[in-house]
Amino acid sequence: MTQAPRQGGWIEVICGSMFSGKTEELIRRLRRAQIAKQSVAIFKPSLDDRYSDDEIVSHSKLRIPSTPVMSSQDILKHANEADVIGVDEAQFFAPDIVDVVRELARRGKRVLVAGLDKDYRGEPFGSLPELMAEAEYVTKTLAICMQCGEPANFTQRLTKDEEQILIGETDIYEARCRRCYTPLLSEKE
Repeated sequence: MTQAPRQGGWIEVICGSMFSGKTEELIRRLRRAQIAKQSVAIFKPSLDDRYSDDEIVSHSKLRIPSTPVMSSQDILKHANEADVIGVDEAQFFAPDIVDVVRELARRGKRVLVAGLDKDYRGEPFGSLPELMAEAEYVTKTLAICMQCGEPANFTQRLTKDEEQILIGETDIYEARCRRCYTPLLSEKE
């Protein structure tokens, strides 16, 4: 971040493919805010229970306590006293997450949002594109292609499941570069 706004709140979005370090970066920024003695509230969708029910956990096992919520409206209910709000896996929330994040920034909060910008089909995922358009700061993270080692911007699904939301990790997904990524792998097998 080059310069924080002097008055009011703002929105920071951290986006990229799976295994690109989005959650690690979110945790790093939230910990820095805590070290600065800022009041921090951290949220994640309750459906993301891969590593923990009440923590945000990166694939490298960095973790920070969080509040699981059923809807983005629950974030508004629990974020009143915090100066800094963290939201992980924002792509899993309903479209009203954009209004919630806008409202928090309007109230003077620093709002940090992390999530997948594209789904396994390579298409925009959930409200991330709109959140990126709303944000004052956008950080795009890249993974390393698990096939060739090049910078990776895609999430390759390794199963034939076709629902958009399928919670998993390396057993179901790989980070892939543009060259190694195969859209709709299940149709190609």
